[in-house]
Amino acid sequence: MNNKIQNKETDKKKSVVEAVIFDWAGTVVDFGSFAPTTIFVEAFQKEYDFTITIAEARVPMGLGKWDHIKAVGELDSVNQRWLTQFGTSMNKANIDQIYQRFIPLQKSKVIDHAQPILNALNVINDLKVQGIKIGSCTGYPREVIDILSQAAAEYGYQPDCIVATDDLAHGGRPAPFMALKNVIDLGVSNVAHCIKVDDSTPGIYESNNAGMWTVALLLSGNEAGLTYQQYKEADDKALNKARQKARLVLTKSNPHYMIDTIDDLPGILVDIEKRLIAGERP
Repeated sequence: MNNKIQNKETDKKKSVVEAVIFDWAGTVVDFGSFAPTTIFVEAFQKEYDFTITIAEARVPMGLGKWDHIKAVGELDSVNQRWLTQFGTSMNKANIDQIYQRFIPLQKSKVIDHAQPILNALNVINDLKVQGIKIGSCTGYPREVIDILSQAAAEYGYQPDCIVATDDLAHGGRPAPFMALKNVIDLGVSNVAHCIKVDDSTPGIYESNNAGMWTVALLLSGNEAGLTYQQYKEADDKALNKARQKARLVLTKSNPHYMIDTIDDLPGILVDIEKRLIAGERP
């Protein structure tokens, strides 16, 4: 008598997709990407008694954090208020000072945003069952992502690779180097067999530049800017409005797919597998 018990996991076939590379905040953890945005607001306020809005803090999301501060300062609305308050535009010394204020604030609070969102762990574990490697990269510097990744590991999220924005000399998005460092470290044989999942336009540009399939998240990330509670309580009209808001921004970066959250990724994986088997490339 055959006593072997088969289940859906052992029946899974090895995927033609070699790796999926995830962003962190707004993608796998931190629904709505609030950890970095709220700290940007606080850093400007504490260092220069200068007020920026959450909406302004969100505009350059996905960039490395020093570049992010620089980009916020270059927004017309911010620059005009800075000129009025200080008589000159923000300069490198100002950016450095805000960044030095930002880092300890972010390190102290990022742990509060480490819990995986929605069905992220089940989706990622199912990818692993299919032999898919799990990579990750982030706009956080190494000293911040080390704290976040340790906290996320306590919830069960442990990617096979983590690349921080300051790990490489030219690592910042939208350049492809962080994504490609994942390819190297994971031992991926074909970049076209990789998928990148992100909630920001710099993150999508990064993966397009790396030659990967790109999946943009509409509702869990920076562009919709919803808290998890708002997402759960929203009716169809409110969710459609949030989708449209995010889609208007993310479409500019030409992702191959746009979905609500990581929970919708399995269906996209199936479609990409079919396209790869048919000989398509990103």
